[in-house]
Amino acid sequence: MVNRFAALNTALTLKVVGIICILSFFVDFMILLLPFQPTDRGWQISLATALVDRGIVPLVGLGLLFAAYWIDSADASDRPAGIDLRFPALILSSILGLMFLLIFPLHLNNVRQASTQTVNQISQDANQAENQLKNQLSQFQAQLNNDQAKAQLEQLRNQARTQFTELLKDDQKYKQALENPQLPAEQKELLKKFKANPQELDKFIAQRTDPQGVANQRLNQIRQRRDEAEKQAKDNAWKSGLRIGISSLLLSIGYIIIGWTGLKGMGSLQGGGRRAPAR
Repeated sequence: MVNRFAALNTALTLKVVGIICILSFFVDFMILLLPFQPTDRGWQISLATALVDRGIVPLVGLGLLFAAYWIDSADASDRPAGIDLRFPALILSSILGLMFLLIFPLHLNNVRQASTQTVNQISQDANQAENQLKNQLSQFQAQLNNDQAKAQLEQLRNQARTQFTELLKDDQKYKQALENPQLPAEQKELLKKFKANPQELDKFIAQRTDPQGVANQRLNQIRQRRDEAEKQAKDNAWKSGLRIGISSLLLSIGYIIIGWTGLKGMGSLQGGGRRAPAR
């Protein structure tokens, strides 16, 4: 009697937990549909990602539900059978299997198109920044054609040269600069280089005040950031497509095996039950 009650309680608990798992998935599914934007690629990607991440929940629910019915079948008591949810559960499993099977190619295609769009946008932004920089350089070079602008540029060079020279000649200030924790290590290395070879100072000032050299440096930075952003966008798309795609495919295989195998088994049992009276 005690074992029969324990089996009944265990089966009921498994059924309740299994049904709650399945229902919670559909509650999340309905919430994720809002706001409904089926033509938006970003919405489709987010929905597919969320569904696949939650896809294991109803699978666990189905496992608990069928485990409960297995316990019921092992119990030889004559208690009322109640509502049999196995057939609807198998139909649901088959539908979920087809849904996740369709998500697999759709998500890969959406991720590929979104990645292409992101890369194109990054390239357009970089090209726009390059064109702006080139226009600024052209305007600045046009201004340098007059003697006043050339004199101002030479004055800036002399001021920078004087400041560095005074710092390098004063050993106390030079030592304090090297010991300053707020001064970047790169600038400390430059000071050491200027101290060892004063000619490097003139080269450094000439490079930093040369409009074409500064423009080339900024162009290189823009192109480097563009390449890094494009690589990151492609890597993120590849990882998302691979993770969600493979997970969706595995889920579809699991649901289809459970659903179709179970329906086939129930059909065989029903067919056998109909043939039994004929004998």
